[in-house]
Amino acid sequence: MASITENLAALNQEIPSGVLLIAVSKTKPVALLEEAYSAGQRAFGENYVQELTEKQPQLPSDIDWHFIGHLQSNKVKYIAPFVHCIHGVDSFKLLNEISKQAIKQHRTIRCLLQVHIASEETKFGFSPDELLTAAESFQPLEYPGVAITGLMGMASFTDDESQIRTEFKSLKTLFDKLKAGAFHPIASFTELSMGMSSDWKIAVQEGSTMIRVGSSIFGSRN
Repeated sequence: MASITENLAALNQEIPSGVLLIAVSKTKPVALLEEAYSAGQRAFGENYVQELTEKQPQLPSDIDWHFIGHLQSNKVKYIAPFVHCIHGVDSFKLLNEISKQAIKQHRTIRCLLQVHIASEETKFGFSPDELLTAAESFQPLEYPGVAITGLMGMASFTDDESQIRTEFKSLKTLFDKLKAGAFHPIASFTELSMGMSSDWKIAVQEGSTMIRVGSSIFGSRN
């Protein structure tokens, strides 16, 4: 079995420049994150607030922590002091809470708006129509503690590559519409987080700038 270092080296050879690899480290012990860090990895993704707040103090301060799970408003305060980017912002109520907590920490927190593109109802996110409608009256100054840097989406859990490609393509189309329209004044609106271990190659072909990869680095989930 390949080591974490070998897995990262192989991935980094395949991933095009300009695409950020986020090592999804949920359920993995700190020792494995340290191995990935020693191999040069600096962006890590966690799904659970409690797990993230336990790991963060044990690891080097130059890690960029990406929160990629479903985030409840009452948990934002625990990660606001240090989180680099929150990928799963699925309501403007949550965005407002992140902004409030960021201001308390004298920080600006990067946020990605999560869009529901999958066939499963269980996944979270705005509908494309919701975002297009909201964008017409969107005022970035209402959320001074955040920088909305782009969109995030998860494709359906399926072996049908054409369906996955169609879903990623739809997210890229929405991203382009928002960037050209109401979100156009937001200079930082440049990121498209889509693609995981099973489908990142398709995601990159369709315009992803961030991929969230766990099992291809650390092995199957505990």
